[in-house]
Amino acid sequence: MGGRLALDAGVLLAAVILPAALAFALMSLRRWLFVRGGGAVECSLRVIPADGVPGPWRLGIGRYKGDVLHWHRVFGFRRRPRQVIHRRGLVVSNRRRPEGEEAEGLLPEAGVIEVRDGALTVELAMSAAALTGFLAWLEAAPPGFPVDLHPSD
Repeated sequence: MGGRLALDAGVLLAAVILPAALAFALMSLRRWLFVRGGGAVECSLRVIPADGVPGPWRLGIGRYKGDVLHWHRVFGFRRRPRQVIHRRGLVVSNRRRPEGEEAEGLLPEAGVIEVRDGALTVELAMSAAALTGFLAWLEAAPPGFPVDLHPSD
């Protein structure tokens, strides 16, 4: 009886641990595939809806692909980006340091930048080096690209 109970407990434990380990391995592989090609930075994102009440911060990876920034959640399985930010017509409206409790959920020493892409308004939180790279990507737009930089810091 005791041996059968131990075997059942072992099978149950394996049924829980193996899928969790497989999910972790798949997320790690997905992250590695995003980062290995270059042009990727860790950044958090939150959407600012029309009512002005920001949503929660989501940890992710921003990946530059030509004139767009694809943003993918870190903890997920989708290959398609959750958000696509177009360089053409992008407006940078604010740059600031995280405030109060908001800093606890972000990467250390992160800076926050608010951008508008048409009707979409988001805040991106990233390291100083990643933020410098983001601004350089914006400023390197081809001639005729309407990019509006109005950061206040």
